[in-house]
Amino acid sequence: MTSGCVRPILCIVSVVVALSSQTVGATETDAPAAAKATAQASTERRSRTARQGAPARKDQTGGQGSKAGEASKDAKGSGGDGGQSKDVDTEHLFGFTEGSDAGEKGEQEVVVDTVSRLGKRPSGPGGGRYRVLDTKLGYQFDPIDRLSIEFGAFGTFRQVRNIIDLDDKSYGTFDGVSMEVKYQFLKGDKDQPLGLALELRPRFSRVLPIEGHGADIFDMETVLQLDLQLVPNKLWYGSNISFEPAAGRQRGPGAPGYRSSTFLWSNALVARVGENTYLGPEVRYLRGYNGTFLNELESEALFVGPALHHRFTEKIWLTVAYAGQVWGRDADPTLAGRALGLNQFERHNVRVKFGMEF
Repeated sequence: MTSGCVRPILCIVSVVVALSSQTVGATETDAPAAAKATAQASTERRSRTARQGAPARKDQTGGQGSKAGEASKDAKGSGGDGGQSKDVDTEHLFGFTEGSDAGEKGEQEVVVDTVSRLGKRPSGPGGGRYRVLDTKLGYQFDPIDRLSIEFGAFGTFRQVRNIIDLDDKSYGTFDGVSMEVKYQFLKGDKDQPLGLALELRPRFSRVLPIEGHGADIFDMETVLQLDLQLVPNKLWYGSNISFEPAAGRQRGPGAPGYRSSTFLWSNALVARVGENTYLGPEVRYLRGYNGTFLNELESEALFVGPALHHRFTEKIWLTVAYAGQVWGRDADPTLAGRALGLNQFERHNVRVKFGMEF
């Protein structure tokens, strides 16, 4: 090959080599830049994801905090004092004294109420016995708020021996029926502690309450009931004022009529001594009259004793009370100077009342 042909070929090879070098350098220079751009894009995507996810996590945390706050408020509202913030039903709280509560619409209750009357003045040496147990089975319902109606059936059992002016007797029998209608004018609670109610108790009886003779007697007791929450959820005062006229006739040919009336003022102070247990003293003052309108005083007496109320469950309860006569007198001149008023009243009264609500 001649030198003229070689020189053009070398020029072409030089140009190709130069172009190849430029291409390789450009590729090597762009590779790091591309990698850097890819890394930046990936970082930006992660940042956007993090920013989008952060509010979601914040919302979830905030929702949980809100629920926790609501739960805390509900716990406080339900009573952080172990449920004792609920108002106490005072109707059966005081023993012989009746509380003012009358219940809410739709409530029902069954009650077994036994009053034992024990002890009178013996007619001679050797002592005597006077035991009378009066039991009522009652069904109570509340047709509207603050109004209660109760129907009752009575039975009596008595043992009488060697008691002044009374015949010896020992028997048990059905003793009539009753109806009790009660309306509560004021409902007591921790904000307004006064409770006030009025109750009417018409009753038909088949037995004279003291002598025990067969009779047809109608009486109408009217009771004003008041209670006051002295210390919220811890201490209550209850008071009753009662007037009970009675009229009828003993059974048998030529049997005499019967007229009597009784005035009662009772007071009780009850404290919470346990979660569901209440205990306190009770004082009752009674006056018994011959005649339906407090005509002629026959006896008066003052009774003192304890009262206990316990709730086994929210719906089942028991009340037990004792009252002993500590002072009294009889108006009969032949009994002048004798201790206590035993012509119309007894030495001891015991009340056991059991109820179930539903």
